Amino acid sequence: MMADALPKVAGKLTQDAPLAPLVWFKSGGAAEWLFEPKDLADLQGFLRDLDPATPVMALGLGSNMIVRDGGVPGVVVRLGKAFAKVSDLGNSTLNCGGGASGILVSSTARDAGVAGVEFLRSIPGTVGGFVRMNGGAYGGEVKDILIDCDVVLRSGELQTLAVAELGYTYRHSELPLGAIVVAARFRGRPGESAAIQAEMDRISASREASQPLRSKTGGSTFKNPEGHRAWELVDKAGCRGFTLGGAQVSEKHTNFLINMGEATSADIEALGDEVRRRVKDNSGVELEWEIQRVGMFAGAPDKNRVGRP
Repeated sequence: MMADALPKVAGKLTQDAPLAPLVWFKSGGAAEWLFEPKDLADLQGFLRDLDPATPVMALGLGSNMIVRDGGVPGVVVRLGKAFAKVSDLGNSTLNCGGGASGILVSSTARDAGVAGVEFLRSIPGTVGGFVRMNGGAYGGEVKDILIDCDVVLRSGELQTLAVAELGYTYRHSELPLGAIVVAARFRGRPGESAAIQAEMDRISASREASQPLRSKTGGSTFKNPEGHRAWELVDKAGCRGFTLGGAQVSEKHTNFLINMGEATSADIEALGDEVRRRVKDNSGVELEWEIQRVGMFAGAPDKNRVGRP
């Protein structure tokens, strides 16, 4: 796709932009185009004028994602500082930009005396990703605190969707394909800032003790099946520390995969699939990926051959 075929933008548009530096696994190919909009109007105008056949994908902090080695066709949209603000609306409600991190949301909530959103401190991602995936941890889920969200549709139209319209289930929503979450309203409950900070500290300490946070990882790899915990199934299948190519099942937490240094995304994805096979053979339970797998496999002959999650 040539540059002159793309709409004019006020933000930044980069061709063949490497995505590995932008994702937690530090692996994978490039975006055909990476768009970092200046503001909401820039994003809306770009999507409105972009060829409807061009695929568009939103990228947050890149924590829960495998970008395949052949790269991502079309346009990857990354929301920057203009979308990373969080403000107190009163009544224990926060207005959060789609590019705001869980740390910023929870810290702002603490300062405003808003309890009930501490769990966002433990999720390595942005508001846009939380809303799309019904992010959750430590007993909380986005569906429990979300009032509504603003999304820009693939057409460039801005819509506000109430929580009831998102069809939330475990780590899944019915958000329209290609829609980009640009803002969300979260409602907690009144609380004391000191108690909120103490809960955030407890969550941080628990996470540090149990997860390989200092490794190149992608967060929780598999969804917890009904009545089971994914990490236990992986452990019982004998996969703790198991390696394939440059990728390894974490010895610290078996629902985490690790890039030991030079792993390709193909190594990481193949390791995950092998773990799924071994768990199925051992327990009869079929693990589902929680991590998104996007883009093309290495060697794909053209931009139309896209690997599907």
